Amino acid sequence: MANERLRGAIVESGLTLEQVAERLGVSPKTVERWISEPNRKPYRRFQYAVASMLRREVSYLWPDERTSEEVAASSDSEVLKLYPHRSVVPQDAWIKLYADAVAQFDVLVYSGFWLTEDPRFHRLVREKSAAGVPVRFMLGDPNSPAVAVRGEDEGIGSAMAAKIRNALLNYAPLFGLPNVEFRLHATTLYNSIYRADNELLANGHVYGVGAYMAPVIHLQRVPGGELFDTYAESVERVWENARRITSPTDYEGATA
Repeated sequence: MANERLRGAIVESGLTLEQVAERLGVSPKTVERWISEPNRKPYRRFQYAVASMLRREVSYLWPDERTSEEVAASSDSEVLKLYPHRSVVPQDAWIKLYADAVAQFDVLVYSGFWLTEDPRFHRLVREKSAAGVPVRFMLGDPNSPAVAVRGEDEGIGSAMAAKIRNALLNYAPLFGLPNVEFRLHATTLYNSIYRADNELLANGHVYGVGAYMAPVIHLQRVPGGELFDTYAESVERVWENARRITSPTDYEGATA
């Protein structure tokens, strides 16, 4: 059964499917599927955006959806720990996180330089590579405007790009390992995200503050919660748009 409430609300608003899609940053076909295919529902963030745009409650447009209070209650259980600064997170936290990875091992950063100097982390990557776990590194493209801006935001200027280049050189022994892939992104990151299966550490980026002084939240995926998936979806979007590199100097001559 089609979602006639959604269709009607769009008609009453005076908007076309194309206009709704443009405001959301999706295709008109996607919006049409939300209407015509009962099992095709938008992500929660799109539900809120559509409801706000059409001046309707989410529960009106999608009656079988849980209330915001129910979602919030589930999401509370996703938070394992909140650290005021990355500098106070136990160094073992990252090793313990990735040690349990069996399906996903993701590192999304600008440089994450401090991690490149930990021999235990290098050893762990090799072990996971040999075990067939896909290991995905996403570092900032040192030639990209996003990296230049982040360097200025932290007050270190071109040193940010230099840190990325040094991080890539530190990772040189990991290039070419089976199941290990490196990509460069030109994304404006609001968090560095370290994910292993159904847990992740998200290190916030704060204007004027280095990442080591910014908060870190430790999350686990819980049925009904949405915090973990919000960060995990972000990792996937960056990965899809990032450029694969096959050596530590593959950025040379590249532009964002």
